[in-house]
Amino acid sequence: MMRVAYVRSSDPVTAARHCRTAIGPGAPAMLLAFCGGKHDPEAMLAALRREFGPVATYGGSAAGAIGREGFGYSGFELGLVAIMDPVLAPQVVMTEALLGGEVAAGAALGNAVGAIASPDAACMLLFDSVASHRPPRLHFASSIVEGFNDAFGTTPLQLFGGGLLTDMNLTGGWVFAGDRVVKHAAVALVFPPGIEVETVIMHGCRPISSFMEITRIDGADVFELDGEPALGVMERMLGLPIGETRGQELSLVVTLGQKLGEPYAPYDEGAYVNRLILRANPEAGSVTLFEPDFAVGTLVQIMSRDNSLMLDSVNRGVAAMNRAVEGEDNLLGLYIDCAGRASARSGASIEEAELVSKAFSPSIPLLGFYSGVEVAPVGGGISRSLDWTGVLAVLRRRQ
Repeated sequence: MMRVAYVRSSDPVTAARHCRTAIGPGAPAMLLAFCGGKHDPEAMLAALRREFGPVATYGGSAAGAIGREGFGYSGFELGLVAIMDPVLAPQVVMTEALLGGEVAAGAALGNAVGAIASPDAACMLLFDSVASHRPPRLHFASSIVEGFNDAFGTTPLQLFGGGLLTDMNLTGGWVFAGDRVVKHAAVALVFPPGIEVETVIMHGCRPISSFMEITRIDGADVFELDGEPALGVMERMLGLPIGETRGQELSLVVTLGQKLGEPYAPYDEGAYVNRLILRANPEAGSVTLFEPDFAVGTLVQIMSRDNSLMLDSVNRGVAAMNRAVEGEDNLLGLYIDCAGRASARSGASIEEAELVSKAFSPSIPLLGFYSGVEVAPVGGGISRSLDWTGVLAVLRRRQ
């Protein structure tokens, strides 16, 4: 059994007390807590322990939280999952070494998970997204996942999760690690063999170009597409001169997408890894992506990104999930939602998180959090980090 609670309060004691009432009687075997970044994490952890006792608590900072009762990103939200049955509680492994190198830290985590995970295990990955605020630097999710996948090996694994951050400005991040608060950490929660996860990827980005090859790239900076300056290619295709705005228009209207699997198969948004464009450099003719995982030779497409596509994607994705889990022994719905999709960032007239909370099967407990990066299996295969994506995941008993 898993129970959920959501509250918005500036007082950690009040928030924890509300969640204790909403969760109901009984001692949880584990808590998953997603806490708005304006809260003091130590105070929140202490408040939760006063209400629930010395129960191991995992999760961490979130730009906001999403529940049936409401959602928000004021920084004072608290979303809680109480795993009541010890049989359902995951094993936990952790690394605090992200600052020393994300690939190596991911590999250490992958090795540790490989030692305890059953074949096709459901594994939730949560990690601190922010390495430094000044200067601004992220813990790259793609590097963490790359290291994890390489070290874990070829055994099937249902890896999903997201990056933890305090707000939409990428000011900071932290992780709840059992009985303490840590930085530069990643946690993997490995669920028992009797639990599996169903995931749906929702972004709504659609290709508006043919396939192009990246012919020059340095880290996250894409310099050439098909041998031409990348920025010039995008300007020409979009009819959108960048000028002195340093690519703000690009970040709002397009991504660069890599399609996994058969390139000319029918469109399937779940087969695409999209990368947000952070900025443009007119002098170099380059664009900078949110993650540095594309390489020379990667085939990409320019992808249209707009709010109507995003909302259509949510409606389709939630309906597909409802069909997929109907009649199953479902335990919990988790919505891991890119903070950039919130209307305060995207400019959407409708909050897509509200669409999810209203349309998702009412018989399944639901909790969500606003993330920095999302992780899920792509195209039915290996898990990748994702941008501007909502990942709806349902934990259920394996049949």
